[in-house]
Amino acid sequence: MESAAEPAVQTNEDVLLRRDEAGIATLTLNRPDKFNSLSVALLAALQRELDAIGEDRSVRVVVLEGAGKAFCAGHDLKEMRENPGPEAIRALFDQCAQVMLTITRIPQPVIARVHGVATAAGCQLVATCDLAVASEKARFAVSGVNLGLFCSTPMVALSRVMGRKQAMEMLVTGEFIGAETARDWGLVNRVVARDRLDEAVAEFAETIAAKSPAAVAIGKNLFYRQLEQGTEAAYVLASEAMTCNMMTEDAAAGIDAFVGKQPPPKWTAR
Repeated sequence: MESAAEPAVQTNEDVLLRRDEAGIATLTLNRPDKFNSLSVALLAALQRELDAIGEDRSVRVVVLEGAGKAFCAGHDLKEMRENPGPEAIRALFDQCAQVMLTITRIPQPVIARVHGVATAAGCQLVATCDLAVASEKARFAVSGVNLGLFCSTPMVALSRVMGRKQAMEMLVTGEFIGAETARDWGLVNRVVARDRLDEAVAEFAETIAAKSPAAVAIGKNLFYRQLEQGTEAAYVLASEAMTCNMMTEDAAAGIDAFVGKQPPPKWTAR
């Protein structure tokens, strides 16, 4: 997303950039020479910014993008081989899992802006984001199996957003799929021409940012909680969420405006 707003806030030696405009926070993975691979430092920077955004009442939507040619090429394999002990490897995967969980737990919807290749943990990142918009040139793969390393952690995210057979096909073949296939299989929401990607992401983000932040936060929280429940338990959670939502100022003002045939009110902060 292009922005003429305030300059990017630099964090952790520029491995991650952040810029904010009109309630939309854009996080840029900034290791273009490494295809934005997820180093320990980049994961730590992502965790810090996501935690901060989760507490930032001015942020309505998050956009996650990559600098350079790729969106994200997964874990930094060179870094992993430099410290191959089981403790370090487990710590890395635990760190990555926490980042993925944080994406689903912060109240703001997170949109992946995918302009290029997303592989392994990079594909996991796309699958984990609440929404994704891809360039028609984007490609996706969980190719660890080609290196003798099954993409088990990316599997968790893929198997929850795609059909089982489609996810398994990607996991056991390691082959790339194009953007159109990714959309058909449920990995991304929208596919647009490369020169329209910024515009499409901005439109998507602005549409969401215009909604009641309280309602969106309640809805996102419920979305992930109810997925892990049986149908009856999911309805119990949904009834509780709807009740809490009805008690908000936004819901009262919004319903009154609708009944009175008035335009939507100015939403309060969550």
